[in-house]
Amino acid sequence: MAESSFDPRSLDAESIIDEARERAGLRDFGDESFREPMRRMLEAYEKEAELNENGRMAQRDRTVGLLVNRLRVQDWLERHPEIHDEELRVPVVVCGLPRTGTTMLHRLLASDPDTFAVLWYECRYPAPFEGNDWTLEDARIPAAEEEVRQILEAVPGLASVHPWDHMGPDEEIMLLENTFMAWMPEAHANVPELGRWLREQDRRPAYEYLKTLLRFLQWQKRRAGSPASQWVLKAPFHLGVVDVLLEAFPDAKVVQTHRDPFETIPSICSLQLFMWQLGSDDPDPLAVGRLWGDNWKHALRHALEMREARFPDRFIDIWYRDVADDPVGQVRLVYEATDRSLSDEAAAQVARWAQENRRENHPPHEYTMEKFGFSEAQLAEDFREYRERFILARSQAG
Repeated sequence: MAESSFDPRSLDAESIIDEARERAGLRDFGDESFREPMRRMLEAYEKEAELNENGRMAQRDRTVGLLVNRLRVQDWLERHPEIHDEELRVPVVVCGLPRTGTTMLHRLLASDPDTFAVLWYECRYPAPFEGNDWTLEDARIPAAEEEVRQILEAVPGLASVHPWDHMGPDEEIMLLENTFMAWMPEAHANVPELGRWLREQDRRPAYEYLKTLLRFLQWQKRRAGSPASQWVLKAPFHLGVVDVLLEAFPDAKVVQTHRDPFETIPSICSLQLFMWQLGSDDPDPLAVGRLWGDNWKHALRHALEMREARFPDRFIDIWYRDVADDPVGQVRLVYEATDRSLSDEAAAQVARWAQENRRENHPPHEYTMEKFGFSEAQLAEDFREYRERFILARSQAG
């Protein structure tokens, strides 16, 4: 194989675009609205992020990969325009704060054979690789397995924070990452200025592209023989743009999972510190706390405002402890709240998943709020309205 002529450490936007086109053997991106947010992201990596050499190489390679995704998706859409005719049925989107049981509930709901979910390897590679054969194992699967192996080898502590599974249902924020309008850069590095800019942008075009990717994945799954008829989506990120989400999926209800921010916010920061360590030397835990504490404070406030002002009938509340104690019962509650019935077969699959994925089967996750600059008084103030409504009132009610 010929050696690449591109500098693997360069974060120059045009160089990255050129490499993506060369790698994919394609030139047409279709809609190019991604260029400005991508440029700002790369600029933030240069000026804000304090990436080490490995971090620069990783973010260049990841960005090239995202552009390759866009090129390949566009190529499939042009060759198969019927993809646009796929009808999406999305009754449920799980989007509480991270560490509130979103992954557990999402995977429980996705265990119903009648339900589509975006799998990790599909999130990373939404377009099939060249030469794909629907009757054989998808070539994206071993590529994703190797990527997960490398991530956990680089930072073993991640395994205690999140259940990594290249074949498991995961967050469509990784699909939104292909628009460069999601929070993923902040998950990888300290880029607060970029985050503030993103918060001010119109995310509706990004969610339209997400729907295109879901139609494409649904088309693929059906060609591969899936009998499912409905989707379950999940990403805590949606909380901060829940109005855009509910406009994009007008028949969906949000399942908001709840747990005390005293427990969740430091745990979230512990995960993000591990992620920053993949590309930076000795990232500052206090910077992690400032950025992610602020992100989730704004996201929760926005979600509460939207519930009250525009979407009072589009939320279902589920508590972390209830899912842990009675997974089948909580899944049944979600089905009833969305006017669906949980079949006996689906209930058995849900129970089986719950039994095989008990929390004690995972490594312990240890952290303190003080490490990230938090105090109980600060968290109580930052999340006062949320805690009063969903945590303290429930605790007082017994």
